[in-house]
Amino acid sequence: MLRRFLAPGITSFIVLFVLWFTGYDQIVKPANDDRVNLQKYIQAQRYILDNYVDVVNADFLYKNSLRGFVSNLSDTTLTIAGTPLDTTFTDVNIREIRDAAIHFERAYSFLASVDPDENLTARTEDAIRGMFRPLDPHTVYIEPTQSDRIREEFAGKFQGIGVQFDILNDSITVISPISGGPSDQLGIRSGDRIVAIDDKNAVGFTNQDVIDHLRGPKGTTVRVGIKRPNIESILNFNIVRDDIPLYTVDSSYMLDEKTGFIKISRFAATTYDEFMTAMRDLTSLGMEKLVIDLRHNPGGYLEQAVQITSEFFERGTPLVSTKSRHARFTNTYPTRSNGRYRDIPIIVMVDEGSASGSEILAGAIQDNDRGLVVGRRTFGKGLVQQQYELVDNSFVRVTISRYYTPSGRPIQKPYSDGREEYAYELRKRDKDANSDAGNFIKEIPDSLKYSTLAGRVVYGGGGIVPDHIIQEDSTSSYIYGFMRRNNTSFDFVREYLDANNDAFRAQWHDNFDGFRSDFSWSETDMSRFWGIMAERGMVISDTVSAPEFRNDSLFVHPNYFDEHKWIPQGYTKAELARQVWGTPYFYPVFNDEFDTTLDQVMQLWPDVQALKAYLESNRSRSTTLR
Repeated sequence: MLRRFLAPGITSFIVLFVLWFTGYDQIVKPANDDRVNLQKYIQAQRYILDNYVDVVNADFLYKNSLRGFVSNLSDTTLTIAGTPLDTTFTDVNIREIRDAAIHFERAYSFLASVDPDENLTARTEDAIRGMFRPLDPHTVYIEPTQSDRIREEFAGKFQGIGVQFDILNDSITVISPISGGPSDQLGIRSGDRIVAIDDKNAVGFTNQDVIDHLRGPKGTTVRVGIKRPNIESILNFNIVRDDIPLYTVDSSYMLDEKTGFIKISRFAATTYDEFMTAMRDLTSLGMEKLVIDLRHNPGGYLEQAVQITSEFFERGTPLVSTKSRHARFTNTYPTRSNGRYRDIPIIVMVDEGSASGSEILAGAIQDNDRGLVVGRRTFGKGLVQQQYELVDNSFVRVTISRYYTPSGRPIQKPYSDGREEYAYELRKRDKDANSDAGNFIKEIPDSLKYSTLAGRVVYGGGGIVPDHIIQEDSTSSYIYGFMRRNNTSFDFVREYLDANNDAFRAQWHDNFDGFRSDFSWSETDMSRFWGIMAERGMVISDTVSAPEFRNDSLFVHPNYFDEHKWIPQGYTKAELARQVWGTPYFYPVFNDEFDTTLDQVMQLWPDVQALKAYLESNRSRSTTLR
């Protein structure tokens, strides 16, 4: 009976699979969720078998996928022994993907028959995750609901009206219009509250509601009603949606008369263009030296990282190479022309959050002795992924190759102990950056020691150890944490601008440099800030010797308060810059107030010159010996 029940389904599935495999999936579309799920499963397995960096077989993938398929069954009492769901795999030998298709369809159909209420789409996704789990941590399944957001993030733009917003007291509040976007061009500004969209009440909207209503195809129009502080009537704007850039160069400005600073948050499709624009602007301001901040940059598109890196080298300089069992994913990436900034002195800032593309850039700078890498040991991600779309607009991201820095060193840290251990490795590092680097180097085998162009020793197998270790800024405060957790800084600045917007803009809007150096909060302003903190549960009391949380309230001793009260003053100034001028202006003020590591970086320029001289000396000696 079971054979009679399954046979028609298996036959139809095999036909569907053959059509898809031979390229006809665009003609024969799945007619229901079951066929979508089954096709998706086979697509995911095929992409691994065809593209994965290491050799894997269909039997290994199938058995792990079935373990995933049954891992979250709604009916925990379901008997699976001796059924197609049995994970003991007695007499199961999957020789090719066709066998996997047949066996998975049996398991899928059996579960549908014994538990009709089971969410088979979710179980199929569990099967794909189970299939991937024994592979590397960066080979992952991406749900359809996540794919649009990720695609936008790495495409570098979306389509909409161009505002940063937050929901405050059920109102859509504009944090800042995105520079050059349609809202900015119409004069919408920070502090405006969107109370109506297309003549319908928008009070009470969630974040997703706002996105659903304000984003839309380029060229379409949305009507918004805005309540502006100190203006009684509602202001109506007809906004034509357009491409809105998602900037990846968070900030660029001059640290002093000769030193430029560029912070890159990730490597997306527009990063190189953004970077070059920033470089041209800084050069016009007299930049002669450059600090590139890659702290907390998780990477992104390899090509974008390579393009940026190539601007600092002569033609033919090796930057990175990739190796795979597939010839199509094995490449070398030298510079193809002389970089426009090949002579400018460089310092690259990194930390444990710098990964992938950040490590490619930092590794090329370090291995070629082109500049200094400073900060803390990087994450250690030396794998390259490619993304493939599945039938339901979900994706699989598959590791296709490993990358190597110019000296030949692999950056990837170990992942053989599983994904959880891999993810938590950062927590196990010594908080002292010198101790972390020292312990790492002490355990490195000779096989993972490499040499830079000038003969300096560098290390592989666990991220990049900087040339100069700089400890993490230890500035911390319970008061700061309480302020951030309760969103007090944002609300305080928003209230200040509501009351003082016109006067503030008249004095400072066209004079950011003056604001950065001369603005400070008045005693009245800060009294109001501390009043909001008190309303939200901060208590100054000599009944505690150390900060203490009691439910949602924070109790601090007066001495502790006096020692830490400067921190919110600085942070709220940076938040004020963000709300008036936009996110890129947050960082100059924040760095002025808090980033002590930048002060240390600025003392290292003599070392950069010494490294250049050392490299030239070694080159000269090498030429003489020949």
